[in-house]
Amino acid sequence: MNQFISVLMKYSFMQNAVLAAILSSFASGLIGTYVVVKRITFISGGIAHTVLGGMGVAYYLGADPLLGAVAAAVFSAVVLGLVNLKAKQHEDTIIGALWAIGMAVGIIFMSLTPGYNVDLMSFLFGNILMVTNPVLRVLIYLNLIIALVVTVFYRQFMLVAFDEEEARLRGLSVELLYILLLVLIALTVVILIKIVGLILVIALLTLPAAVSGLWTGKLGRMMGLSVAFSLAFTLTGLVFSYNLNLPAGAVIVIIAGLGYLAAISLKKLRQGVFLKRF
Repeated sequence: MNQFISVLMKYSFMQNAVLAAILSSFASGLIGTYVVVKRITFISGGIAHTVLGGMGVAYYLGADPLLGAVAAAVFSAVVLGLVNLKAKQHEDTIIGALWAIGMAVGIIFMSLTPGYNVDLMSFLFGNILMVTNPVLRVLIYLNLIIALVVTVFYRQFMLVAFDEEEARLRGLSVELLYILLLVLIALTVVILIKIVGLILVIALLTLPAAVSGLWTGKLGRMMGLSVAFSLAFTLTGLVFSYNLNLPAGAVIVIIAGLGYLAAISLKKLRQGVFLKRF
């Protein structure tokens, strides 16, 4: 731990990694709560995996891959939202197809890019230690957008997440709010790509929120706990990955998974003790 702190104080790449961990934890804590409460993990996975297509096209055109990721994520969020609302009979099949097509398009365009030398593994599995200042600025802007929209539409999102019928009775446009929520998930996915990569992004999006959901049913408290758990998992994983010389994204997700299993075990243990008393 002392060695990690020493490196943190000395090198900018580690400082950027910690800042990225904080920013990603804030976004995933807020939006991951909606994903868990609304039970739309599969749709979120579809959004995450279509992002590679946007990155591939951006590389081919010589544009910033993060801009391609944002465009693809938002586009897929709208499409998948409409699919979920209008074509429920074939929802799983269509989401699976878009998931696969997005990945395939990304790989094809990356392979066609002249002088292609991008490390595809860094996008699939993330590399928090390679976060640069321009990327940090993008993460800050995305976090500000997410925080602003969640603040403005907090009550509306809460109704849509917990009781759609009540939301309709109050005159809310449930469909538009649902698609807006998916767009926020898309932006959060883009943030998390630099931390844990496309393959593992759903784990960091949902596990902290799932842990917090074991201890509270109130949305606001769940969000706060989710942000705290996400930050704890991310920073702990970063420290372990540095000390053990292992990929940071994979270690972060393992820590989050172990944290979720520990939380479930602890809750069951406490429930068992409570039942024995009565």
